[in-house]
Amino acid sequence: MKIKRIDRKVVAEVTKKKLKEIRIDYLYLDLNTCDRCVGTDAVLEEVIEELTPAFVLAGYRIAYRKTEIMGEVDATLHQFVSSPTIRVNGRDICGVVKESDCGCCGEISGTQVDCRVFEYEGKTYEIPPKAMLAEAILKNAFAATEREKADPYAIPQNLKNFFEGKEKKNSCCCSGSCC
Repeated sequence: MKIKRIDRKVVAEVTKKKLKEIRIDYLYLDLNTCDRCVGTDAVLEEVIEELTPAFVLAGYRIAYRKTEIMGEVDATLHQFVSSPTIRVNGRDICGVVKESDCGCCGEISGTQVDCRVFEYEGKTYEIPPKAMLAEAILKNAFAATEREKADPYAIPQNLKNFFEGKEKKNSCCCSGSCC
């Protein structure tokens, strides 16, 4: 199915108004090696591209930001609990964190690392399907803004292990051949 382009007159009328913002944040550990992070990034960008005309027509603009979580300071600053994470207007689209062993991130850190998996329609995916992301973005974009009171943030041990292992591996004098 080919999507029609929005009429330029409609876009001109809509853009005369001040567009409301929908914020989408993509937080990840690695976009070079990790298949989950790279794949999720690609699917998310496709979904945003496809949803943007409808949001503009409705008077909204998408503010999209990617953030690499490089260590415990970043993890704390962003209250990061699992990689990859997608938030819409500050809400994690998954709600509950489910994880499985991630060999790619294990290679990066030299430790066993669990990364996020996505559950959709009774199946588990390492890379979320487009339909899942589209539904989650739409649901969270228009959800009430009241937030539930969250527990105090603590970096999950899994992420501590990743960052410590990555630092150790990167500081090793053998260029990684012993680690």
